[in-house]
Order: sequence, then C-alpha cells, then structure tokens
Amino acid sequence: MKKQWMSVFQVAAVYVGTVIGAGFATGKEIYEFFTKYGSYGLLGIILAGYIFISLGRKMMVIALKYDLKNYMEFNAWLFGKRLALFINVIVMFMLIGVTGVMMAGAGGLFEEQLGFSKMGGMVFTAFLAVVVMSWGVHGLLSINTFVVPAMVMFNIILMVVSLFTLKGAAHLVHIPDFVSMKAFLSPFSYTAFNLALTQAVLVPLATEIGDEKLIRRGANLGGVLLALVLLSCHISLSSVSGIGEINIPTAYVMKSIAPYLYGLYLFIIFGEIFTSLIGNAFGLERQLKKVTGLPSWSLYVFVLSFCLLIGQFDYGPLISYLYPLFGYISLSFLVLLTVKKE
Repeated sequence: MKKQWMSVFQVAAVYVGTVIGAGFATGKEIYEFFTKYGSYGLLGIILAGYIFISLGRKMMVIALKYDLKNYMEFNAWLFGKRLALFINVIVMFMLIGVTGVMMAGAGGLFEEQLGFSKMGGMVFTAFLAVVVMSWGVHGLLSINTFVVPAMVMFNIILMVVSLFTLKGAAHLVHIPDFVSMKAFLSPFSYTAFNLALTQAVLVPLATEIGDEKLIRRGANLGGVLLALVLLSCHISLSSVSGIGEINIPTAYVMKSIAPYLYGLYLFIIFGEIFTSLIGNAFGLERQLKKVTGLPSWSLYVFVLSFCLLIGQFDYGPLISYLYPLFGYISLSFLVLLTVKKE
C-alpha cells in the first residue's frame, strides 16, 4: 500500500512539475492570469483548480484506455486525423516556445537574483537537463518527487508570512474599477494552455504506468496541489503593490518578508523551472524520435540548443505576450476535451 501511494504521489508530482514552469515558479504567470484582477482572480483560481483536477485526470485515462503513446496520437483521437496534423504543428511550436521561456527564466534567475551571466546560467541549465533526461522517465519522476514537495511547502510558508506581515487578505476581496473580458477568460485560457502542453508528458506517462486507479488518484492529487500552489502564490503576490513590474515577483516577496529563506527559495524556484523544462523537452524528444529515429541524447541537445536561442529574449515580455496568446489558441483543446467522452 505504501509503495502504491508513493507511485500516486510520483504521478501527481510529474503533473505539478510539468505545469509549474518559469512563469508559475517566479509568479509572473500567476500575476498575468489572476492576481492583477483582484477578487476575480481568486474566483478564477478556484475554477482553474477544478479544471486541472477533472480534465487532467480525463486526459490520462483516455491515453491509457486507447493506448495513445504521445501527444500526436492523443490529438488525432481528439480532433480527428486530418485536423490533428495542423494542431500537432501548433503544439510543437508551443512546446518549443515555452521551453525557451523556461530557459530564459533560468537565465533571468541567475542574472537578476544571483548576479551571474544570463548565458552562463542558461548553458548550465541545459547541461544539467541533458544529464537528468539521460535517465529517461526515471529521471523525470525522481527530480519531480524532490522538487514538488519543497515548492508546495515554501509557497505555503510565503503565503502565511505575507498574510501576517503585509496586506494580502485585503487585496483578495478588492474589486478592480474596470475588468476586461480577459479576467473571465483567464481561468479557461490558462488551463487550456497548460493542459495542451502537459499532454506531451502526461500521455506517454499514463501509457507507461498502465494502472488506471493509480493514474486517477495521481491526477486528482496533482490537480489539488496545483490549486493549492496557485492560491498560496496569488495571496503572496497580492500583498505587494506594483508587483507586476518585477520579473521574478515571488523572489522579491520572499526577500522582503523572509530574507533568511531567500537563498533556499531561489534554489526551489530554479528547481521548479527545471522540472518544467525537462518535462517539455522529454515530450519533444519522444515525438522527434518517432519522426527522425535519431538517438535521444542528440535530440535533447538539438531541442535545448534551439531553446537557448529563444532564451536570448527578455523573460518578462515572453511571459506577458506568448503565454496569453498560447492560452487563446488552446481553448479549442479545452472545449473538445470537456465534451468528448472517455
């Protein structure tokens, strides 16, 4: 029984670790989709948590039931073979783009918070990613099993401290003077974007595990943990005015209210970025290997080298423009996944 629940937690950890990337880990993504909308953002997080639980579970169960080994096969089931060809190209570009954002986020962390070279930070991250991914699925499971519990714990600590030392609770019930349609679309575009990308990892993971009960429990736990981390980070960011102007807002909040935990928290943020980066790169490698037949290590080097080029752009604008755009593009994925039966 203990071993089974450990497997459940590993599935949940991979789910959480894949969703939590550069934007989520640093708080920038959460600010753009939720926090800047005040109380509407809080309602959006509750809705997003429900979607993560129900549709993340559904995606993995479908992958297992129909023996779908990668996101291209999953999209062929969801959209039909003809339309899936177009959708898969979009997903491929989104995966590459988001993995590039992860790389930029890692470089930004080294540059903005540690005073090192951005390029040096990105090259170090790429090298470490190749080492971990050479272990395959076991490497992916191992790194997430370590990082995700630490990330959940630190975000809860950050939330509690910010509630007692700042004014997070007051902003949670604040209703902005003007709210655009984006505030109401945010929970849908946010979850659509993330679910469309996590299929690259969750679909082959579900098929490889092969146990429906374990998958259901793991997806449920993963969705709950995602909602918890979203909520705790939202409360922390709500405590500081002008937080939207900062590239790595969670680190700024931690440095302001708990400087004694700042260094360790930077390590956790890097771990969060890293887990998402290797998750996306793992999904890309699986698909490219099917098309090219090249060895895994060469595909990892190719993918990460391309992401190093994308990482040359500034991290903040990449999050602000690319992520909402990808979210709206992914809405059709969310709708079809909702209406189609298992």
